[in-house]
Amino acid sequence: MRVPGYWRNMPFLYRLAGWKCVHCGAFHNYKPVVCKRCRSREFAQIELPASGRLIAYTTVRSPPKEFAQVAPYAIGLIELDDGTRIISQLTDFREDELRDGARVEAVFRRIRVNGDQGIIEYGYKFRPALRRS
Repeated sequence: MRVPGYWRNMPFLYRLAGWKCVHCGAFHNYKPVVCKRCRSREFAQIELPASGRLIAYTTVRSPPKEFAQVAPYAIGLIELDDGTRIISQLTDFREDELRDGARVEAVFRRIRVNGDQGIIEYGYKFRPALRRS
């Protein structure tokens, strides 16, 4: 991603948010011109929950070149507490903690360093949920 595009997308990259169609409730990652389901043009911005459960996961051992220095790493399909499903990198897991159904929470971490532009890109990864007493 080039510098202008990265700066333009920072409000979305740095928080768990999206857009919901006012008419049919379809979720969109970015504010679209029209709803992909009902063609409406009315949207409300929503905050997504920062916790959920791990549905499935895999370990990436042959990554794209941008992530070669951090391989191997885990990615997972996460169902947030409101039912929204997202794919994210996983972090801070011990091998025995990585299992389907594990409770997870979002943490803000470095995602990668863009080699061409030298931009350090941050965003959310998910880790095992800390038990609160």
